[in-house]
Amino acid sequence: MEHKREIFADGIGQIHFAGGMVRFDFVTLQPNENGGAPTPVVSERIIMPPQGFLGAFNSMQQLIDKLIDAGVLTRNEPAKQ
Repeated sequence: MEHKREIFADGIGQIHFAGGMVRFDFVTLQPNENGGAPTPVVSERIIMPPQGFLGAFNSMQQLIDKLIDAGVLTRNEPAKQ
């Protein structure tokens, strides 16, 4: 069996476009020394071309739709103005 590297992230700290590439900064939450809220710290960066980003976005949207259909997630209603 092929060994695959697993990366854990608590979330994405920032997504930005620079040098013609889309860059995702993944963060992990680190404990605060004085007991306050954890601090997000960049742990990994993924860089991909715009077409790769679009493909990843479409794949994530399809998964979100499946999770909504399964009742795992609920769709947020737009805020009334």
